[in-house]
Order: sequence, then structure tokens, then C-alpha cells
Amino acid sequence: MRRTVTTSGFSGPLKGETLVPPDKSMSHRSLIIGSLTRGKIKISNFLKSADCLATLDILESLGCEIEFLNESTLFLNAQNAYIEPKKDLYCGNSGTTMRLLTGLLSAQNLECRLTGDISLSKRPMKRIIDPLSLMGARIKSSEGKAPLAIERAKLSGIEYKSPIASAQVKSALLLAGAQIREGATTVLEPHLSRDHSERMLKFFGSNIKTFKKDGLFGSSISYNPLIPKDLTIVGDVSSAAFLLVAAAIIKNSELILKGIGLNPTRTGILHVLKSMNADIEILSRDEISGEEIGDIKIKYSPDLKSTKIEGEIIPRLIDEIPIIALLATQAEGTTIIKDAGDLKNKESDRIASVTRELRKFGAKIEPTEDGFIIEGKNGGNGLFKGGCEVECYHDHRIAMMGYIAGLISEKPCKINDFEWVETSFPNFLGIFENLQK
Repeated sequence: MRRTVTTSGFSGPLKGETLVPPDKSMSHRSLIIGSLTRGKIKISNFLKSADCLATLDILESLGCEIEFLNESTLFLNAQNAYIEPKKDLYCGNSGTTMRLLTGLLSAQNLECRLTGDISLSKRPMKRIIDPLSLMGARIKSSEGKAPLAIERAKLSGIEYKSPIASAQVKSALLLAGAQIREGATTVLEPHLSRDHSERMLKFFGSNIKTFKKDGLFGSSISYNPLIPKDLTIVGDVSSAAFLLVAAAIIKNSELILKGIGLNPTRTGILHVLKSMNADIEILSRDEISGEEIGDIKIKYSPDLKSTKIEGEIIPRLIDEIPIIALLATQAEGTTIIKDAGDLKNKESDRIASVTRELRKFGAKIEPTEDGFIIEGKNGGNGLFKGGCEVECYHDHRIAMMGYIAGLISEKPCKINDFEWVETSFPNFLGIFENLQK
């Protein structure tokens, strides 16, 4: 049964300190890359969300042994990976699971079939099928979409120029290339996408190099046995973005978010907040398991201003654009977001779903082919009328965006199918309720 959440409207301030969920991208990769070590590792601060559990279940089907010590710590024993699965490998709603495991398993010389839910089955997979096929992979699909049937094949390393900056495309090829005994695999992309795979492969001892060539960003990998090592996952900056924006737009709020990942390929949201005149400060910096980490302080920011978001920063904040769109409705002036056409290929068509749902609140937002034009409060108080019913489209980020929009609305709002937040932020409501006490 689907859950409906009603926001209170005219929310009180958010106050205090909190942790955010572990990083979803790193949690996926800790299992997938960890399994390549063919050893035993301990993973701390793992995100036990629906998407990451889909990856976990598949790796168990492939022969890995996984044991949770508590809610966020587990042991991964990959000594018996990878066996040929006896059933379809169900990826749920997780594009990361499907794309990265397709890369991993294409090089394993086994047969398997990756499936997903209705939403995932509509998302484009040709972007990984084509380059993996150039490496020699044999992947069958219907019109470049799931299900994906992987057949036995022998792969060779290639140099591939990706037309888009996509961490999932890059990671799929690097995971395949990490297993090829002869020759290197090189991926070039027009802008630098998130680099968690490169960092984690390096952490486990991979022979991987990153470079810039002729204006393109490159990653190259050749075979080297990985070394089993214990790993700790940082806090997810994409989840933190919802708290950061909420604190910036809800009057008298002041938050400190602890242990947030500060990987430069992920911190576009912090750049945007600063450019929009938000009262935000990084209090500390450290490093753990090859990733930057720190604490962030943010206060209510009544003098937000509009900005233009385009070009190379887009891959650094593509998942945060729904909540950035909400932020823009509370700023003076007109915010333009462009070069973000890949929003159409997320859990929902986020150009359409963000526009449709924010308009229900009274926002002045126009969709474009690759982004939005958003008119801010222009001297008004910025509060929404509310009293609307929000749809999520199987998309966790639309659900959370709708909830925060409801907190600055004059009337309570309903958000249908709110359980989709379990995809990335299982304790979303609990954290918000605790910070409003």
C-alpha cells in the first residue's frame, strides 16, 4: 500500500546537528568493487536503502557472502564470486545497479539476465551496451532497454570517447577493463563526472590513472589484482542537499551537518548555494578511505539571489537539480538551468516532473529542452499557497523536493507514494522531525 505524507505548512525552523545517510554511490561501489578483491572486507557506514540492497542481493546470487554486524556495518566475503546465477538478477529501481553490474559481469564469461522494475525498464541502457559491445561483450536487449541478457564473451581493452559525462557509463567500462588481462581500457568524457569508482579502485590497489587530454577528462585502467581492505563510506552530499536547501529557505533555521562527503566531483550544490548568497560554511576537512569529508554549517538565508547553472558544473550536481529548482523559487531574480538534458533519463523525466509538481505550489517555472527558467520571489515573501497533492513518479528526489516545498506553504500538502524516499534516504522524515523540535 502506498504511503501519503501530509506536511504541516509554515514549518518551524530547523535547528541542531545531524548526520545524513551514507553515500549511495559509494555504497553501491563498495560492494561491486569490493567483490573484485575476491577476499574478505569490512564496510562501515553502508547505506541500507532499497537501491543498495538490490545490489547486495544480486552479489549474494553471484556467490558473495554478506553479513550485517549492525544496521550500517557489514562483512563482504567475495572468495566464491562469481558463480553463474540460477535466476534473473533483479535491479529494482536502481540504474547504478544495472549499469555497473553489466560492466562487471560482461567480463566474467558467464550468462545472466538483469531485470528491473517498470521505471528502470524505461531508462536508456544503450549508452553502456554500445561501448561494452566494442570491447567484445555480448548483450541482448529490446531497443536498448532492460532486461539485459549477458552472454559469454571475451573482452579486449579499448579507448572510448563518451558523448556524455556519465559516471555510470565510465564506471561500467572501468569495471570491465579492470578484469581484462591484456591491454588497457581508457574512457574519455567531455566534462569530469563523479569519480568515486576511480578513487575506490585506487584505494583497493588498482592500476588506474586519471588525466586530461585535448580538453577531455580521461581514466585508464589495466589489470592488477585488487587488495582486500576495510572501507568506510562518507555522508551523502546529495542527501545533505535537501537539508541544506531547507535550512536556507525556512526562517530562523541553523544546521550543522556532520561527516559529509566533499569529493570535488560532487560538491556543485555547495558552489550553487554560495553563488546564490546562502549563509554556508565548511567547518572542517579530513580524508577517509580515499574520499574528502567534512562538517557543513548553514543558516537561513533571506537574501538569496538568482544564478545561472550550465556547462561543466552540471555533472557535479545533476542529482541535486530538483531541490536546486525549489531553492531558485525563493531567490530574487530569474535562475536559468541548462545543459541538463540527461534529467529526462532519471527515475522520472525530471524536467517534466519538477515543472509539474512545483507549479502545483504556484512556482513560476518554465521547462526547456535541457533545463528550466525559474522566476524567483521578486520582492514577495516567497511562500507557496500549498494545499496541493504531489505525485512522485517512482522518484525519491521528487518526493523529497515536494516535502520541503510543503514546509514553506501556507496550507498543508499531501505527497503520495512517499515510500520512494527509501531509495536513498530511509530516515528522511525522522531527521526532519527531530530537527524541528
